[in-house]
Amino acid sequence: MNTKLIRERLNTDTNPFVLRLSDGTRVSVPHPDFAAVSPGQIVVINPKTESLTRVDPLHVVAIGEGTAKKSKTNCKRSH
Repeated sequence: MNTKLIRERLNTDTNPFVLRLSDGTRVSVPHPDFAAVSPGQIVVINPKTESLTRVDPLHVVAIGEGTAKKSKTNCKRSH
């Protein structure tokens, strides 16, 4: 995705959003203050863990509203 479009999203709305990547990964951006965009990468900070996620803008295929849903690892399946 074009970094200009990502910057526009960061500068026009303070609501949380999700970067959807080409491999299906979703990266939550809780607030624009927790993301930075350069020509070659996007850096997103998780405010709870203070960890960084670096993303190549070419792998961003969509921007979704809201936050990424947690995967359910302990789900019970009914047969």
